[in-house]
Amino acid sequence: MKITVTTPALLFPAISLFMLAFTNRFLSLGSRVRALHDHFRQSNDESVRKQIANLRKRIHMIRRMQGYGVLSMLCCILSMVCLFEDWLIAGQTLFGLSLALLMLSLWISFLEIRISVQALDILLEDIEKPREASGGQSG
Repeated sequence: MKITVTTPALLFPAISLFMLAFTNRFLSLGSRVRALHDHFRQSNDESVRKQIANLRKRIHMIRRMQGYGVLSMLCCILSMVCLFEDWLIAGQTLFGLSLALLMLSLWISFLEIRISVQALDILLEDIEKPREASGGQSG
């Protein structure tokens, strides 16, 4: 396979969009943590404690996703430099590493999405509890 300087450049828009999405996730989780923190201080609710534990795990995952995304971008840039200097083996290796890091970042993103569904399940369980309790008393 022949790789030119423009081949790694094709990854720039994709990596940039992923980084933007990861940053948006991080910011929304940050605001959610702040809101839950205030709510927990007032109510000391167990479901809030579970949500906070879930959010902590997700925040650490997003940090790893962003880190691997940044490393992917750096490898992509170094790959372009190597290919520009006609260091083909180094350029190809760095491009392959860039793809592998991007795949790792996306895999962690997939896992984080699965955990976010668990967070929604916690909320849904909390909503369903009062209905189960009142349904059992009236029947």
